[in-house]
Amino acid sequence: MSDEPGTPAGPCPEPIRFFGTTWVNHDGGYAARRAGVAAGSLAAAVLSCLVLRFAYEGLEIAAVGGFVTLLVVVMFATCSAIAFRRTWEGFTKRPDPDTQASLRGLLTIGFIGALLAYFARSLTEAPGEKLHRQEYEAARIQHDRRTSRRTKNPSRKRRPH
Repeated sequence: MSDEPGTPAGPCPEPIRFFGTTWVNHDGGYAARRAGVAAGSLAAAVLSCLVLRFAYEGLEIAAVGGFVTLLVVVMFATCSAIAFRRTWEGFTKRPDPDTQASLRGLLTIGFIGALLAYFARSLTEAPGEKLHRQEYEAARIQHDRRTSRRTKNPSRKRRPH
């Protein structure tokens, strides 16, 4: 809340990466930002797949064997699937910080899954918009309830003698 003139009273919406607070009213280039985020995350995922392809070719050139190659492919596929699911769930509920910290390495390896989740979500809304909107509306309702009860200064209340 701010006491500056022209600033609305009550809770302020939390900004979302790449969108700021344009998600509240879908203004300020919101549609263009969503398209840009979708295109950017898809391009980053494709580029990442190309980099992984070079790594796979490096394993073939090094002739490490089929078992090691299979382990690497399964590891990236599994980590990407887990990262996709964790990222997708993070758009609808706040993740536990301790769990996120313990999975940081796994999520880093599965970065392609996280990029794909970001792409898929940005096709329908700003990633995390639903969660932020629920929290913002709950905060607005709570603020309205608190401020509507107080109509006068409680310190000036007349007390019986």
